[in-house]
Amino acid sequence: MEATELCILMFSICASGTLIYSTAPLSTLSHFSQSFLMGCVVAGVTFLIIRSPFGRRTGAHFNPALTLTYFFLGRIPRWGTIFYILSQFAGAVIGVFIAHEVIGERLATPPVCYVITLPGSYGRAVAYVVEFLLSGLLMGVILFTTNRVRLINLTPFLVALITVFYYVFCSSLAGFSVNPARSFSSALFASVWRSVWIYFLGPTSGMLFAALIYVRTAGGRAVYCAKVFHDLESSCPFRCRLAQLMSQENVR
Repeated sequence: MEATELCILMFSICASGTLIYSTAPLSTLSHFSQSFLMGCVVAGVTFLIIRSPFGRRTGAHFNPALTLTYFFLGRIPRWGTIFYILSQFAGAVIGVFIAHEVIGERLATPPVCYVITLPGSYGRAVAYVVEFLLSGLLMGVILFTTNRVRLINLTPFLVALITVFYYVFCSSLAGFSVNPARSFSSALFASVWRSVWIYFLGPTSGMLFAALIYVRTAGGRAVYCAKVFHDLESSCPFRCRLAQLMSQENVR
């Protein structure tokens, strides 16, 4: 299921990127308009994946940095973490492969180039800082909302909103990734590995830092589950303590 989620996400990114950046009249729009359209498409797909039956079942990680952070928080066992991450990378690669088979050379040639993520004109340092900060913000929002019963249903909306913000204001600085599997799959097919370390280290360190801050402020036991969206009905594959959180809320 995690592999399928990444496959759908990467296919959507490749398809929308090809349509927006290499197909008239969308290719003639301003950079702001193109970034906004991309952000809306990716945000919409992300929202649907999170709310889908697969997303409800797996917790809708579809991001190795997110899974690794929840492992650090003690909510996912070691083998579960390994298989989640392997599935995410595999799904991302399959998604780009299917996109290439469907779209053809337009996906491979400029200006699309498999929608690779590269640092902007301000250089690698700025790109790393942007990836670090935006990934940390995303993780912080997820932790804050998913560990409060009254805010759980808001998580998919906020993740989608942040995604649009990323694309509009930050894609020119860092290429927008916040997901190692997303950047890896594009780099693999484009054979462009320049600065790919930014998109592994930036999201992972940013999310881990946000988790560390959350634990320091809210307490080590304030992370009740590893699901990005818990519908309170689907079975949970993690070390879930959401029932305890709900009982506390009922007492209050």
